[in-house]
Amino acid sequence: MQLPLARSVKVSLAILGCAAIATVAAAWLLRPGPEPSSHQRAPRSAPHPVAALSKTAEEGRVLLNQAQVTQALAAGTLDRPVKSLLKVDKPLHFGEFDWNDSAIPDGPTWVRIDLGSQLISVFRGEHEIGTSVIVYGGDNKETPSGTFHVLARDKDHRSSLYDAAMPYTLQLTNDGVAIHGSIVRSGAATHGCIGVPLEFARRLFDHARVGDEVVIIPPGRNSDAQTAS
Repeated sequence: MQLPLARSVKVSLAILGCAAIATVAAAWLLRPGPEPSSHQRAPRSAPHPVAALSKTAEEGRVLLNQAQVTQALAAGTLDRPVKSLLKVDKPLHFGEFDWNDSAIPDGPTWVRIDLGSQLISVFRGEHEIGTSVIVYGGDNKETPSGTFHVLARDKDHRSSLYDAAMPYTLQLTNDGVAIHGSIVRSGAATHGCIGVPLEFARRLFDHARVGDEVVIIPPGRNSDAQTAS
C-alpha cells in the first residue's frame, strides 16, 4: 500500500551489502563520503577479479578482490564477505531492476536493504543476483531497521488493515512489515513495508524461503544522507 511521501526522500552512498550508488565497484565499496544522487544506481566497472566462477557466471558481473572486501569489512560497509556484484550498465530508476542468477552456484539466499540509498540487493551465497530501487515507509509509518528473517510467504496476500493487494509477500515482522510487489515511483512511500517492482518481487519470492535473512540498514548508517531534489 502506498501513500504520499510526507518527508523529502533521502539518498546516500551507503553500502547495500554490495549494491549502492557508485561509479566503479571499488569506489562503491570503499569511498567514505557520499555523492549526490537522484535515486539512480550508476554503472560499475570491474576491479581485478579473484572470485572463482565459471566463465558463463562471470558474464555481467563485477568480481571483487580480497583487498577491497577486507577494507570494506573493516570499515563496516560490509558485514560479510562478498565475491561478486551485478554489473549494472546503466542507472536504475524507479520501477527498474537487474537480475542475473545464471550459473551462480547454490548457496543461501539473503537480502540486504539500504533505506538511505533506496536499494535492495538479493544474494545467493557470496554473489549478488538481483538489485532494484525500492519504496519504503513514510514518516507516519517508518520501516524498521535491523536483522530479520522471513516469517511467512504468501503469493496473493491482501492487507486486511488497508484492503490493498500485496503480491509476493515475504513477511518480516509479526505486525505485518513485509517485502512485496508494489508500484515503485518517485514520491511514493509505504505503510512500513518494502515495495519492489512486481517482476522483481516474483523472482525474489521464488528464491526466498521461510527463515532466510533480511538485513535492513537505516538511512545514514554508512554515510551522510543527502536530500534529493
